[in-house]
Amino acid sequence: MLIIYLLLSAGIIALDQWFKWWIVSHYAFGDSQTIIPNVLSLTHIRNTGGAFSLFEGQQVFFILITVVAVVAVMYYLVKHLNESKWLTLGLSFFLAGAIGNFIDRFRLGYVVDMFRLDFINFPIFNIADMSLVVGVIMIFIYILLDERDKKNG
Repeated sequence: MLIIYLLLSAGIIALDQWFKWWIVSHYAFGDSQTIIPNVLSLTHIRNTGGAFSLFEGQQVFFILITVVAVVAVMYYLVKHLNESKWLTLGLSFFLAGAIGNFIDRFRLGYVVDMFRLDFINFPIFNIADMSLVVGVIMIFIYILLDERDKKNG
């Protein structure tokens, strides 16, 4: 069963890396194109920081943190493989997002971002970022459901 979760992660990583390659191949750095007016644009940028560009330029820090996170996620995924799908899917999405951005940091020294929300002032992001967020939300739902179950006996 572990292979299913690892294949899910691999599929998300492949999609993330392909889309980043496509953006770099079709958009000059800084170029932007509206996809859905006033909602979504594609904008080719490079992010040397983390979420919201925090810790900009600290690539060694991010690489070390990612290695630790990947080892921890793999441990929890194997250990809790037969528990809640919320947890195992959440860990798989988190793993994919962490590795997707890790590949960029290790290979390029920065992360390629491209999705810009035009209706709100929000950082530009990529598929790996979305995967991380979905994974954290799923893990949070698992924790809430687990606490509810413990409370109800």
